[in-house]
Amino acid sequence: MGAKSAYLYDVTAKKARWARADKTRRPIGSMTKVMTAYTVLNSKVSLDKVITVQRKHVEYVTKKYRDASRAGLVAGDKLTVRQLLNLMMVPSGCDAAYVLADTVGPGWQPFVAKMNANARKLGMKNTHYANFDGLNWPSEKSTYSTAWDLTRLGYATMKNSTFRSIVKQPRYVLGATSGHHAYSHWNTNRLLGSGKNAYRGAVGIKTGHTNAAGYSLMFEAVRGKKTLIGVVLDSSKTVEAARFTDAAKMLNWGFGVRTADVWVVPPVPAGANVD
Repeated sequence: MGAKSAYLYDVTAKKARWARADKTRRPIGSMTKVMTAYTVLNSKVSLDKVITVQRKHVEYVTKKYRDASRAGLVAGDKLTVRQLLNLMMVPSGCDAAYVLADTVGPGWQPFVAKMNANARKLGMKNTHYANFDGLNWPSEKSTYSTAWDLTRLGYATMKNSTFRSIVKQPRYVLGATSGHHAYSHWNTNRLLGSGKNAYRGAVGIKTGHTNAAGYSLMFEAVRGKKTLIGVVLDSSKTVEAARFTDAAKMLNWGFGVRTADVWVVPPVPAGANVD
């Protein structure tokens, strides 16, 4: 178990099961997008509202932050809020996050202010958002949270049926229409796997990674009547799969699984984002 910080909460029993440095502030990478989704879903915007992707949204990831994970949005495409939420959460699209923040804000700065207001409402006392996607701007530690705060956020956001339906998908496929190009993406969360490769009962939630944050994960799984939710922060700076191994160990312990039952992290699907 290599995570610098971790927290496991038993939703069914309403009690903490395990913690390590759970109140220590750390960079969180793209787990920021869970609050982006929460803020969109708790705004007055309709999920069916159609938004036109602008050139600045595309150039944000193709020119300004070229290392950012992206959904490959195309300028001029007309996509609904619901489709953009899928394209933000499944492949961790920073371009989709920008479109949503820019629209719902309106403007990304007012949107980030709403994210921080929501964090305060949720009692996330050790959390601050500097942007809408968790990238290293204006600095690598400008956006931060804790394992405890993020588990609280995950618990609140998973109450939303739209969000739950999005983050449990191993893959999101959107066919081309006269209004937009086709999009097909694997989920960056490999607990979801594909068929037998999945961690049994996994239903989400979100990966996160920057050089400062390390490989991190917010996760939830359901077996029988028991639901467990948790977070691992900085499982490793170099081994991408370590966060999934850490999460599986915590979940196995929480579910009372025999230590002999070892889940093997599936390989990254061809063409998939790693974030």
